[in-house]
Amino acid sequence: MTVDGYEPFFLHGATRQSCWLITCDHASNVVPPSVGGGDLGLPAEDMGRHIAYDVGAAGVTRALADALGAPAVLSNFSRMVIDPNRGLDDPTLLMKLYDGSVIPANRDADEAEKARRVEAFYAPYHAAVADLAARQDDTVIVAIHSFTPQLKGRAPRPWHIGVLHEFDDRLSDPLLRELRLEADLCVGDNEPYVGHLPGDSIDRHALQKGRPNALIEVRNDLIETAQDQTMWGQRLAPILTRALADMEATDGTD
Repeated sequence: MTVDGYEPFFLHGATRQSCWLITCDHASNVVPPSVGGGDLGLPAEDMGRHIAYDVGAAGVTRALADALGAPAVLSNFSRMVIDPNRGLDDPTLLMKLYDGSVIPANRDADEAEKARRVEAFYAPYHAAVADLAARQDDTVIVAIHSFTPQLKGRAPRPWHIGVLHEFDDRLSDPLLRELRLEADLCVGDNEPYVGHLPGDSIDRHALQKGRPNALIEVRNDLIETAQDQTMWGQRLAPILTRALADMEATDGTD
């Protein structure tokens, strides 16, 4: 689906047959032409920050998908256009202020404009994730995000990587165990954020469907370059493979 010739998501390795499905909700800082003429009214410095997208997450997603032989779905619009990792009723679905920056193109956005952006960008992205997730019964969803080392006025964040999870810990528990075996990593359990939000991507495509899942957050100063992104994707692949094997072994003993 395109809007004025604009594709709101990218598929990577879409024909690959794998239980893994890798998603990247905040892959891009692009503003589509139909939103403010492609400009939210923010300076380039802000558009390069975490407020616009998850810095480095797209490269990690592609590298991880390649290493696992898995498909991936990546958004192609800034989280400030409309946030695909929020439920439709979430008040932060269309942000007007984020980490100290007012978003001019969103300041006067009304419900009709929000609904238009949902239909044009949010809905097609989620339809693509849903289609790939439904191709087989054993789908395991891993969402890749990144986080800033420090929010304005807040304490520095010590974690290199975090795993977010809610009530379904089948994959997140063994994943945390595997990550903690990596001596050079400070690992966050529901850090730097807690769990999930109702209606977010993992809730929609994994928790509500009974699919094993994990949301991985990598600190974005560790994945600024293409080389670092590839390294992290390739590092995470065997860790996730071992975690899945641990999960399946545990399931087999129930």
